[in-house]
Amino acid sequence: MKQRMFLLIGLGVLILILLLYFGFLHAKIREHADTEVPKDADYIIILGARVKGETPSLALQYRIDAAANYLKKNKETIAIASGGQGPGEDITEAEAIKRGLVAQGVPSHRVLLEDKSTDTVENISFSKKLIPKHFKTGLIVTNDFHLYRAKSIARDQGLSLKGIPAETPTVAIPKSYIREYLAITKYYLVTVFKN
Repeated sequence: MKQRMFLLIGLGVLILILLLYFGFLHAKIREHADTEVPKDADYIIILGARVKGETPSLALQYRIDAAANYLKKNKETIAIASGGQGPGEDITEAEAIKRGLVAQGVPSHRVLLEDKSTDTVENISFSKKLIPKHFKTGLIVTNDFHLYRAKSIARDQGLSLKGIPAETPTVAIPKSYIREYLAITKYYLVTVFKN
């Protein structure tokens, strides 16, 4: 009887710790998604997401829309479209981003392509090589749930980037947040064991 009670108490404590932890992660995600976006950045990095054939997924389309909106208001800013080609994609994610920006009136000469990356770490690492040396201020464009981790990864690579939050498709919110909680946890663990 006592053993069962201790087990239930232990389980209750574990659930409480998990709820507090995921609450903390959610607060960090919201904090980084709700910051003011600076004007006149030298460059923006637009992170890739799934492309269906040649059509951007809704998550990627929202990133393209947020980037296009910023680029049309900040005429000197250049864009780095980042993302390679995965299964089921007929073009690279970078190419899909560029096409989407050009379709919304952004001149093609303002869009650089980073078309080899396969994840967020590579997105930022490979994009960093395309940033002109004299450029100082940069922004990262991704869906709001993803900004905290993306900015953290950029900081690890020596880039201090603010964010442009793109909307997250309503239908994808539960899945996106759960996956992001796990991805942030993995990021924390990798960072701890690396140091």
